[in-house]
Amino acid sequence: MNKASGFLNNRLVPLLAMLSDNTYLSAIRAGMVSVVPLTIIGGMFMVLSFLPIKGWEQRVEKYLPLLQIPVTATFGLLGVFVALAIGYDLGKRLKQEAIISASMSALLFLLIQLQLKDQTLTMEGLGSKGLFSAILVSIITVRVQKFFNDKRLVIRLPSSVPSVVYESFLSLTPMFFLVLLFWFIRFGLGLDINEGLKVAFAPLVSALNTLPGILTYAFLVTLLWSMGINGDNTLDAIVAPIFLQFLAENVDATTKGLPLPYVTANGFFTTFVNVGGTGATLALALVLLNSKEPGFRRVSRISLPTQIFQINEPIFFGLPIVMNPVFMVPYILNALILTASSYLLMEWNVIHRPFVNVPWTTPPIIGHYFMSGGDWKAAVWGVISILIAMAVYYPFAKFAERQRLRAAVTGANATTAA
Repeated sequence: MNKASGFLNNRLVPLLAMLSDNTYLSAIRAGMVSVVPLTIIGGMFMVLSFLPIKGWEQRVEKYLPLLQIPVTATFGLLGVFVALAIGYDLGKRLKQEAIISASMSALLFLLIQLQLKDQTLTMEGLGSKGLFSAILVSIITVRVQKFFNDKRLVIRLPSSVPSVVYESFLSLTPMFFLVLLFWFIRFGLGLDINEGLKVAFAPLVSALNTLPGILTYAFLVTLLWSMGINGDNTLDAIVAPIFLQFLAENVDATTKGLPLPYVTANGFFTTFVNVGGTGATLALALVLLNSKEPGFRRVSRISLPTQIFQINEPIFFGLPIVMNPVFMVPYILNALILTASSYLLMEWNVIHRPFVNVPWTTPPIIGHYFMSGGDWKAAVWGVISILIAMAVYYPFAKFAERQRLRAAVTGANATTAA
């Protein structure tokens, strides 16, 4: 046991922490987070277009083209916004002129979306299907920009020149090189970068929409959190583009009146699994609300207001759950149970699949209802999810409570004897 604990603390935890703080992964995370408000706005118009009210479709039918414009402007241009956001964030992290980094990333991303035949842009590539290209192009762009600046392979004007002009000329040589590079790859060699990346990531994309794949993800997220590492942040750079792509394709299917293809779209995990925070810890706070152990009771009551809004750090570090086997087991177990049951309910079409993005701080039950486009059965499942999680936490919480009370009595007796 000591050897295993030593391996975790001395080898695995530092490695995972380093991965979580990696510059490029951090920039990807920041870029993906920055487009969330766009998907929420697009989602609002989706809800308005497809309200679950009898006869609503007939009432809004003639207005649907107008209502779909904000959806296309948000979901339909996700790749462009991601290229801008990652380029800007990575530029700042690598101490480049960030606005130039963002501009070059967007330019090159748009360049590879052009069609040789008629010089037009394909909307398909500008949206979710271009997300992997946007990430790759942004990283390459900023790295090349930094290389040219570090090696002084840039045009430097006199210091008396206005800074805006000075910085724009600094970007000229790396921009020219990058345009030539991507122009040659896309049109000289005829390589479709979007399609190539789609093929490369196909196994991961497919896996994350399967029950074994999403269960593996749930296990890794909660295991990392149990070791004190932000599991969501660590894995977000890898999975966020995929979940966002799933959401965009569910949105597209909804607008076309087709069955929604993806269960694990963006929001599935944060809403249907992380009920009151990762590991469904809202349920643990409710179990400990009237605990006989004063410390548990206090932590529960302090953390409840934040957990209603999906923020669970007070209870996570207050009990603690981290590196605490008594609470780690139900913490991970709840994530697996809610992942499997929510997945199967959607797979069997008992509750609606996610197609509306809501802020991750949306309270449970309300979030279930809106994310599923107003499915009342999803809201009921939100209530049942909390009750299931409470049942899983209950025996472990009572065991921990008895341990603490017994330790307090032993300590009091020792003090009296002394």
